[in-house]
Amino acid sequence: MDIKDTLSKAIEEAAKAAIADGVFAAAELPAIILEVPPQKEFGDFATNFAMQSAKAFHMNPRKIAEALVERLQGDWLEKAEIAGPGFINFYLKSNVIYDSFRKIIARGAAYGNLPAKDVERIQVEYVSANPTGPLHVGHGRGAAAGSALVNLLRAAGYPVSSEYYINDAGNQVDNLAASVNARYLELLGKTAEFPENGYHGADIIDTAKRIIKKDGDTYLHMDEAERLSIFKELALKEKLAALKEDLEAFNVSYDVWFSERTLHPDAVREACEVLQKNGNIYEKDGALWLKSTAYGDDKDRVVIRDNGVPTYLAADIAYHRNKFQRGFGRIINIWGADHHGYVCRVKAAMAALGYNPEHLEVLLLQMVSLYRGGAIVEMAKRTGQSVTLAELIEEVGTDAARYFFIARSLDSQLDFDLDLAKSQSSENPVYYIQYAHARICSIFRQAEETGLKAGEAPKLSLLTDETELALIKKIEEYEEEIEKAAAEYAPQRIARYAYEIAGLFHSFYNKCRIMGVDGELAAARLALVGETAHVIRHSLGILGVSAPEKM
Repeated sequence: MDIKDTLSKAIEEAAKAAIADGVFAAAELPAIILEVPPQKEFGDFATNFAMQSAKAFHMNPRKIAEALVERLQGDWLEKAEIAGPGFINFYLKSNVIYDSFRKIIARGAAYGNLPAKDVERIQVEYVSANPTGPLHVGHGRGAAAGSALVNLLRAAGYPVSSEYYINDAGNQVDNLAASVNARYLELLGKTAEFPENGYHGADIIDTAKRIIKKDGDTYLHMDEAERLSIFKELALKEKLAALKEDLEAFNVSYDVWFSERTLHPDAVREACEVLQKNGNIYEKDGALWLKSTAYGDDKDRVVIRDNGVPTYLAADIAYHRNKFQRGFGRIINIWGADHHGYVCRVKAAMAALGYNPEHLEVLLLQMVSLYRGGAIVEMAKRTGQSVTLAELIEEVGTDAARYFFIARSLDSQLDFDLDLAKSQSSENPVYYIQYAHARICSIFRQAEETGLKAGEAPKLSLLTDETELALIKKIEEYEEEIEKAAAEYAPQRIARYAYEIAGLFHSFYNKCRIMGVDGELAAARLALVGETAHVIRHSLGILGVSAPEKM
């Protein structure tokens, strides 16, 4: 990253010098983008800055490139060449890359962890599924992406807190209790009417069976209201425990588990009172309405029904107000795509409360389709219901599931190939990356047996093969990639990076020996693959994927 910073600054200074000389018209400089050319003969780095600035400077891109090259200064530059319509290819002096890489090696395990940023705290809330049944594969995608995003932001130096919002109030919990009650009565030979909006999953029957196993018919002769109250708490406790267990098995943990119940009634009432006092809630037909149209919504929304019962929106308003009250400067929610219509009304409510709605960002999660043998899988074999996260983990493992979920951006539909996820071949990106790490660990075991060490000052200048230089450059890009990925909320970039560096390592391994070559060269190559292993481990750590030492 130091090299690119130096080069970017040199380009900027050259452009400013050309403006001062009257060659370029005074204008705002576009962003300077540097890329590693696909072929070594095109230099170490290239930029399209001349094309990007043609409109601003009112000049032919090649003329711009010529003026820049004339004014480039730096003892790190071997030469700069103009190619095509105005690309500039930079050839660095060999020592520059090696010096930069030596600094990376010296940082050890700290490489990949950016300095702490002095910014307001960020909260990331994700999954937050109703605790009324098991998590399904859609929740799994949100869990993988959300936890990877938290890991990514932390690596980039942001202060982050992760949170799960427990929907333990409202109709869905009442329906849960009623569903368990009906199954309980049925299992004890009683006639029971199953609730219209009840939950039909096998897990509800299992809950009822466990209640009977533990307490028998203790609750049978109770008043139904009392029995429902007890079953609500028993079922909630059980479902939440199972949910946490599934998430833990998926390498997902939270800093905060926030109960919706804590918002009722005080926080909900207080939020509504604030909105009433500032004129953003009005009464109509006995209900209280939020003036959400004043803040971009397509219609006003009921927050308190005519019977005095708060809507889901009222609780969400109170919850998001609570987030800001806790001092978070940026709030990131990951919701299912079916909630897209809900985004505007929550943002409108925050604006009505006096908060900046731009400080609330909602990432929408698209659907997951499972495929096996080229055919779509809609139901689990055992239950005949939607495939659960636990079943997916059982079939393909946590590592493969997490990587496949994260590898595509959230806003794109995901076709998940179960057969590919289970395959132990280079076609499987997870296997491909993990095998690269395991291979490097094997190299170090062999090196230990022969007494080979990289040493404190390996002679890096011996690394001249194109596969070696490609690896070095890729490693030097890593922290910049983390910075970009964090800014874009794009953990998929890290998934792609891990795959690419694994590919570069495999190319190196197939061409360059470590054992049996000159001692200094062997030590330098050992240092190179050691840093490669660290970057693979670090990137997989962000993704929540393991880096095995043996495969």
